[in-house]
Amino acid sequence: MTQTSPNRTKIQRRPVHGVLLLDKPLGLSSNQALQKAKWLLRADKAGHTGTLDPLATGVLPLCFGAATKFSQLQLDADKTYEAVLLLGQKTSTADAEGDVIETRPVPVITQELLHELTRRFTGPQTQVPPMYSALKKDGKALYEYARKGEAVEREARHVTIYKLDMALAHDPRAPTAINIIVSCSKGTYIRTLGEDIGEAIGCGAHLGALRRLETGGYTDSQCVSLPALEAMSEAGREACLLPVQSLVAAYPAVTLGADDAGRFLSGLRRRGSPGQWGPDAALVQVYGSDPAAFLGSAHVTADELIPGRLLSPIEVQDMLAARSSVSPLSSSPAAIAAMA
Repeated sequence: MTQTSPNRTKIQRRPVHGVLLLDKPLGLSSNQALQKAKWLLRADKAGHTGTLDPLATGVLPLCFGAATKFSQLQLDADKTYEAVLLLGQKTSTADAEGDVIETRPVPVITQELLHELTRRFTGPQTQVPPMYSALKKDGKALYEYARKGEAVEREARHVTIYKLDMALAHDPRAPTAINIIVSCSKGTYIRTLGEDIGEAIGCGAHLGALRRLETGGYTDSQCVSLPALEAMSEAGREACLLPVQSLVAAYPAVTLGADDAGRFLSGLRRRGSPGQWGPDAALVQVYGSDPAAFLGSAHVTADELIPGRLLSPIEVQDMLAARSSVSPLSSSPAAIAAMA
């Protein structure tokens, strides 16, 4: 019979609500980074907002508790990346982790050529997703097919490159390298962009490095590293969490009185006077006023506030308690009592 070591302490999970901006380290998958952060915070519910390859570093927003309800907004957000393209070689994965499958001579890269490439690859683009990606086909991730040596048909995607900066770089791994900074729409594969640029030059290319600088308004300057997080006390780790509502901070805000807040949290639409909720909007952030608390999201149509993603009364109480560091019930005025 297997016995549990007496020195092994079981972690007591707890409700944690907020967004942790992690600077994902090189070599870890997004899920591995998430699980480490979840363990450090003892959080009972967590998710990330779209994967970064093990090769990539940079901004990885991790959502805990109630924040997971709004993670789709980050999946849909525009993003900015910095990457190094190594010219002259194509690899099986389009990055430095793969095997070299083709080698070609590299022409002289002039500033005129870089300007032309910048013009060509800025704006609407069509991309075929790489085989080594988490995109699913018939219920299986593409990389599962790729690891078996199978290639499957992928539908081309329409993406937009809003801004592209290119400059020659020095890298000992290749005779010529290009540094690129890309601001792009959701669904853009930087590895594919790198391969496409290599083909346009005529020599092939693959990614030597990739860093996400920004996603949905969150920047790498706001991030905390895993080693720094490990060195902190639990209170210090909690202090790194951004509030759940930071995920919807770019949208208009609506504030409700206690009665309307309770009804809104139960899923009921709220009819307002003309202009009370502001103009029609696809998404607004909604708050209660007594106490001041984030309640969720909604949309506004014809002076009607229609609930979208809602926090539960327990989640609202948890967040109020964390903010005030007192018992949730002792700080529960009329609105929270009505929500329960």
